[in-house]
Parts: sequence; C-alpha cells; structure tokens
Amino acid sequence: MATKLSPILSPKELVQRSNSPEIILIDARAGVNAEENYRSQHLKGARYIDLNKDLATVATDPSSGGRHPLPSIEKFSQVLSKAGISPESHVVIYDDKNGSNAAARFWWMLRAIGHEKVQVLNGGLQEAVKAGYPANAEIETYKTTERYPISKWALKTADIEEVEKARNNNENIVIDVRDKNRFDGLTEPLDLIAGHIPGAINVPFSENLDVHGSFQSPPFLQEKYSRIIGDKKPENIIVHCGSGVTACHTLLAIDYAGIPIPKLYVGSWSEWSRNDREMATKPIE
Repeated sequence: MATKLSPILSPKELVQRSNSPEIILIDARAGVNAEENYRSQHLKGARYIDLNKDLATVATDPSSGGRHPLPSIEKFSQVLSKAGISPESHVVIYDDKNGSNAAARFWWMLRAIGHEKVQVLNGGLQEAVKAGYPANAEIETYKTTERYPISKWALKTADIEEVEKARNNNENIVIDVRDKNRFDGLTEPLDLIAGHIPGAINVPFSENLDVHGSFQSPPFLQEKYSRIIGDKKPENIIVHCGSGVTACHTLLAIDYAGIPIPKLYVGSWSEWSRNDREMATKPIE
C-alpha cells in the first residue's frame, strides 16, 4: 500500500530535490504587485499562478459567491494545462505568506479534482531561499500539456444556505479562520461590514504556524483540531474566512494533522455580509 504523500514539503527536502525533473514548482503569491514581484525574484524554475485570474472567477457582485468564487471546471482545466500540469505531475506550491496567500488555495483546488501529488512548501519563498534553494529573475520556459481531464470538484463545499442551517445546529461546527479582530468586528480591511456569522467559532489560521512561520507539527495540529472538532463528521464541519482563500490554510493544516478535510464555504464572510442574513456586526466608520 502506497504511503500518503504529506501535504507539506520542507525547504530542506526541496533543496535535496532541486534537480528533480518530476517536480513542477508553482509560485502562487497574491496581492498588490504579486506578478511583478515574481518577475523580480522567484525560485528557480517556478511558474506563476495568479489568484484572481487562475484560481478564481472574480465576480462583479460578491454577494453571489463572494470575492473569490471558484472558476469553472473547464477554466481550471485550461489553467493547469497552460501551466504544464498533468495528472501525473508532482506539484510543489509556495507563496510569500506561509501558505496563507494563495498556495493553500491552489493545493485545495488540486486535491479537490483528485490530484494527490501536490504539496505546499513549508515557510514559503523566504525559507526556501534561506535553505539554499536558488532564486533568480529569469523568464521560465516550459511546455503546456494536453487538456487536464476534470469532471467535478471532489472535495465538498458548502453554500450560504447550508451555512445558514449549520450555524445553530449542534451537529455542525462553523469555523472562521480570520484573525480575532476581524471576527470580533473591531476591524475589516476588505469587506463592507465588520463582524462574523453568528454561531461560528473563531480559530485563527495563524495558530497553524509556529513562531518561525512554519506549520506546527502534525501531532500538535492533530491534538488541536481533534479537540475542536470532537466526534463531528467531516461533512458537518464548515471552514470559512473572508473569501475562501485563507480558509484553505486551515484545511491544509487539518489534512497535515491526518484528519479528514472538512467542507469549504467558498463565499465566506464576503458573501454572507452582503446578503440579508443575521450578522454579529459593526459598521465600518
């Protein structure tokens, strides 16, 4: 029986495999000037994936699907083929925010189509450079592949109606991974209203990381999330954030802990807060 591939790869392991032709390295930095930063410096051989263009279909109305709804299966297939990724590829993803930027989102999307050979680089770009992995500003050239065959999203997601039913049901747990100040409604840098979904619990994604910005050990994460989840079934656990990106960091941590991956509420607070739903809120002044 084949050993399950860890969802996390250490910088040291990447350095040891720096000349491996089977690994496709993906730079998934996001935010302002992300692609420009990639062009200025990236890990040698890394191909760039854009959060807004490749990992989401950014809608004009976030009240329907949030700020980063999933792209269609057809579009995602094209993205993978353009990046040279086939079902046999071993994909290693990094960003510059300890996986919370878009690396975990891309990991989740690949796992959600049944792609098993995918890992997130622990500590991201900075730790890889520290470990001695070469970085440069060269234009990377690579071959595209045939259309990646995808039929559906295999990992489970929850929509706004399911979250509505789950948030006050004792058989369910709704987890909000945003930082405590956003959850408490003290600040909101991205959406129109500060606050949270009533009934949700706050487990900030930052708690998945140690003081050095790397993932906590699997035993630590296993103890942590087993205590939170208890005997609840994975399909009764819903994880969300602001727009369905950072939530994937916690889904990654849960998988790293050896616990079945819960549901992702893609629309997250950006969708919930724009609908006529009950909210624990504080209007932004």
